[in-house]
Amino acid sequence: MTGTESPAAAEQLTATEQPTVPECWTLLRSTPVGPLAKVVDGRPDIHPVNHLVDHGTVLFRTAEGTKLRAAVGHDVAFEADGYDAGAARAWSVVVKGAAREISELDESLGVMILPLFPWQAGPKPRYLRIEPAQVTGRRFVVSGGYVANATGC
Repeated sequence: MTGTESPAAAEQLTATEQPTVPECWTLLRSTPVGPLAKVVDGRPDIHPVNHLVDHGTVLFRTAEGTKLRAAVGHDVAFEADGYDAGAARAWSVVVKGAAREISELDESLGVMILPLFPWQAGPKPRYLRIEPAQVTGRRFVVSGGYVANATGC
């Protein structure tokens, strides 16, 4: 508080609201990338992945390696966030659940036609799906009306 704001105004600036689960899925669809959190060798690890929302799940591609081994068959978390400059509001959505590799022929053919293109060069032939156990989100007014550095760096 700057001293000129009323306590009610200060509370309004920090108030958060929780979007419904359908609203969370809509927000997830609005951004193409977010961090995938998993455990590697007993320690937390994060990799950015570009994703799609598909039938109430989060779908992404990867190659052989740490991300694939640490995610498949394990609980993971995926987060995406964004900012609405016009409303000076930020949002964050977290999906927690089990990651599984798509291996059935029918499902594989169905996801191969989706517009999911990795940003990083190189083949990403493995498709993973996060089947959510929990979807949560929050929206909040950004103090000052803008985000100076959304990445925190």
